Amino acid sequence: MAVANIINAEQQERQFSFEVLPPLKGTGTERLFQDIAKLCELQPAFINITTHHSEYIYKEVGDGRFERQRVRRRPGTIAVAAAIQQHFGVTVQPHVICSGATVEDIEYELLDLQFLGITDLLLLRGDKAKDDAVFKPTPGGHAHTTDLIRQVQRFNDGFFADGTPIKNPGPRFDIGVACYPEKHEEAANLERDMEYLRQKQELGAQYAVTQLFFDNRKYFSFVEKARQMDITIPIIPGIKPLAKLSQLTVVPKTFHCDIPEELAREIVKCKTDDDARQLGIEWTTEQCRELYQHGICDIHFYTMGAVDSVVEIVRSLRR
Repeated sequence: MAVANIINAEQQERQFSFEVLPPLKGTGTERLFQDIAKLCELQPAFINITTHHSEYIYKEVGDGRFERQRVRRRPGTIAVAAAIQQHFGVTVQPHVICSGATVEDIEYELLDLQFLGITDLLLLRGDKAKDDAVFKPTPGGHAHTTDLIRQVQRFNDGFFADGTPIKNPGPRFDIGVACYPEKHEEAANLERDMEYLRQKQELGAQYAVTQLFFDNRKYFSFVEKARQMDITIPIIPGIKPLAKLSQLTVVPKTFHCDIPEELAREIVKCKTDDDARQLGIEWTTEQCRELYQHGICDIHFYTMGAVDSVVEIVRSLRR
């Protein structure tokens, strides 16, 4: 079933979805599929698969100098999505991003996905390269998610990007996008950022998944403001349990989100990573329960480094 249909089902039950990362080049899929098998025991509504392009490789050239050579890609998004769909029988939603891809690259991604019968997409701009001050689009590529949505919708209407008709158009793609309860790091303010979300809706986005957050008040406020701005698409909360002591500083810096003071006070009491992991489970479980109390039925988990924690949380919530 399409993700949009799952989310909008009239008789909706509480359900979960998960995000996983393809393995790095050369590391194999054994560990990834072990993790997916654990997650699939929980009967997820869907699993989305990330795409990463903006990682540079440096080579030492002598005299202590390094030369930036090329983008290192985390391969396999489409292949992993197809494997999950085939082996586990769950709906998959690969990320398609602007970063590192030309318009033609994206076109071939769409064709490959159609061949595989995968029609649920999460469309994203993608992160800027670590060494760049601002996002730099690939020559011949897109600078904004809105441009990417336009390309996919044009493809849905039976045309390649250059206007050439597609002789045998396949099934249409459903479109999900990201949103940011604490605003995107590059946005001038939250209101401006939400204007972009409204544009995505107007172009055909059918639902949005939030960046991770630890304070439900941020999510509730964001959704309320979105409705006031006539943003009517479902907004799925994205949650990630803390799993290590270091994440008190790493997570806010990486994902541009705040750690609530109450959670920060508890983290500093932790002596080991095991203590931090248990705290993360307890905090996230209570987050989910509060979301339930506010009528939220869909929760999306970011599982990187926290698969076992997520499994424990979901099982606890189902008792």
